[in-house]
Amino acid sequence: MKTIKIILVLAVLGLITGSAVIYSGIFSIGADVPHTKLVYWILEQARERSIVRASSDIQVPDLSSADMLLSGGADYNDMCSSCHLKPGQTESDMTIGLYPKPPNLSLADHEEEHGDDDDEATEAQKMFWTIKHGIKASGMPAWGLTHDDGRIWAMVAFIKKMPDLTEDQYQVITARE
Repeated sequence: MKTIKIILVLAVLGLITGSAVIYSGIFSIGADVPHTKLVYWILEQARERSIVRASSDIQVPDLSSADMLLSGGADYNDMCSSCHLKPGQTESDMTIGLYPKPPNLSLADHEEEHGDDDDEATEAQKMFWTIKHGIKASGMPAWGLTHDDGRIWAMVAFIKKMPDLTEDQYQVITARE
């Protein structure tokens, strides 16, 4: 009987510790092959909590500048569109081979694909942090190593506007001089 009590106490402590690690956001995430639903859920929770924790103090600038939209669009087209797609596109050679599948940022509901219901500022903070720092073992690079914050904010500004763009508007805005 004493052994059963010890096992139960240890199991409860393990669950509490596991939950604390998952919800604290300190667990480094990564997956490159399909997982069970439970493992995938744990990894998604760890990713989301980690990004929320790390991005919570980021100050969001005014993202409505036309200059930001234009410079962010060109960078998005060059660096992001092969994975996160363009208006009118549903998949690419990259998206077919990536796991987990990257969100289609050209869709207005790309946040809902991953269960996000954040306000605009929180969503911008999370986008900025993700672009700057990347996500381990997901294919998402850390662009902050080669791009300054202004350039990353311009990509955030563009991504926020992209779902409203037609395919033709996208082509015009993303063209480099």
